[in-house]
Amino acid sequence: MTSRGNFLIEAARKHAEGSIALHVANIQTYRLNPAGIGEHSDIVETIGKELDNIATHNDRLEMIDKYICPEVNTLKYESD
Repeated sequence: MTSRGNFLIEAARKHAEGSIALHVANIQTYRLNPAGIGEHSDIVETIGKELDNIATHNDRLEMIDKYICPEVNTLKYESD
C-alpha cells in the first residue's frame, strides 16, 4: 500500500481481523471450558452473539476487498 491514505484502510482491515480473532478466541474458551464461564448461563446463545460479531467484522473485510482498490485508493465501481 503506497497510495496516500491507504494506511487508514489497512488500519480498518487490521482492526476487523483483530476483532475476529478475539471473538474466535471467546468461542474456543466457551467450547473448551464452559463450566468456567459463570455469567453466561446460555452458552449456545452466547456463542451465537460471538458469531454475529465475527460476521459483522467479516462483512467489513469483504467490503474493503470488494469496493476499495488499494493500488489506486478509489472505489472499484468508479474505475470499472
